[in-house]
Amino acid sequence: MKRKLSILNGSLAACMFFSFASNACLTNEVESNDTESNANSPLCSNTAVAGSLSRNDTDWFRFELTQTGPIEVNLDHHTRDDFDWALYQETGSALAEGATSNVPETGSYNAQSTGTGWYDLTVNFGEGSNTGGGSGNDDCGYSSRPAKPGSLQAYLQGGSADSCSTLTADQGAVLLMGGGSDVDQAFSNRVANHVGSGADVVVLRTSGTDAYNDYLLNLMNADSVETLIIDTRNKANDDYVDWAIRSAEFVWIAGGDQSDYLNQWQGTKVQTAVQHVFDKGGVVGGTSAGMALMANSVYDPDGVAGAVSDEVVTDFCHETLNFSSRFIDVPVLDNSLTDTHFQERDRMGRAIVSLGHHSNQYFSIAASEATSLFIEASGTGVVDGSNEVYIFKETANTQRVTLQCGSAVNYQNINRVKLLPGDNYNVVSHTHNGMQLDVSINGNNNNFYSPINPY
Repeated sequence: MKRKLSILNGSLAACMFFSFASNACLTNEVESNDTESNANSPLCSNTAVAGSLSRNDTDWFRFELTQTGPIEVNLDHHTRDDFDWALYQETGSALAEGATSNVPETGSYNAQSTGTGWYDLTVNFGEGSNTGGGSGNDDCGYSSRPAKPGSLQAYLQGGSADSCSTLTADQGAVLLMGGGSDVDQAFSNRVANHVGSGADVVVLRTSGTDAYNDYLLNLMNADSVETLIIDTRNKANDDYVDWAIRSAEFVWIAGGDQSDYLNQWQGTKVQTAVQHVFDKGGVVGGTSAGMALMANSVYDPDGVAGAVSDEVVTDFCHETLNFSSRFIDVPVLDNSLTDTHFQERDRMGRAIVSLGHHSNQYFSIAASEATSLFIEASGTGVVDGSNEVYIFKETANTQRVTLQCGSAVNYQNINRVKLLPGDNYNVVSHTHNGMQLDVSINGNNNNFYSPINPY
């Protein structure tokens, strides 16, 4: 004998139709389950199933009874909502309903037919912080998902509704990754631990594919991952893009061209939406060009070739050294610079000369490939991956001997900290457990590093 549970609330509805089978127990609703024929299953007794409802949504689930007895239903949800349920046989009208304003909405039905048994259902709706300023009824504060413009390439995997994850405002974190191979543990351990399972993830880029979708959905046990290809300023100001980013808990900027990112996104809704995610306590970050955008002063070779160490050391004002104002305000990264693909492309000269273009309060974070630094709101950062992260800053021993346009760089005794996987660095206090070394650059010499191998 089969039963189906229907949760109804005017134009807003969730129907659950469960099947007790030998498969793994259902713990999360999977769209599209808007009809009885597409009901989610299997439901296990006394095992919570987390779901979410959008307006005009109906969710169905299935279970099969094996003995007579009571079926007990418990529907828990946010106090600002009013969700109801109804229990059906395979055919016919409702056998029992929960249609009051109670939270949780409970009820029971005593199954008398042969082959039936008792069932205890718990449905736990996320009670995320209402930080979006929307209606606050069934949409986690962000209202309904706007219509997607036809010109926008958007690839969504997972749930289409906001998962309403709980975050702590002003406790945002940032993930910096040096390019090359992605660092699995940075996502599965650092980011997932911060935002929790069932979060919504958005990947931003101006070109490319949706390759991150399946990867991050599985690594983070996410509710959804959506890749947005935002290659014009019109798209960057679209309401769909704004909603998708703001309602996410993690925003990841893929590798590419940071100058293109700045040209298309800076001063648009994309920029303010990414800032919103960080401010509400989410995680923002990126790899390669995406990491560049996390700095206070962004290296921005717009329209020129990328800077190369053995060129920029010969002229302090080399044409490839350009910088733009920050894309996102991360307080612990005030006065910061970043660099990527670091050891692989010998970018130490570039990073140190770039540091010389800024005040002595600045510091630089440089990551080699397949390596990341996850930084919490306290400033504490931890390294994951296969290679190194380097931090550069001036000390009382530093000498700016020659830092002037048209002249070779002579920049002495910059403090270098080398961090290996598992090492820590606090970007506020600059305390760490890495390996220190003073590095100097003299562009008048063929071997301009001192020591000769500063890595």
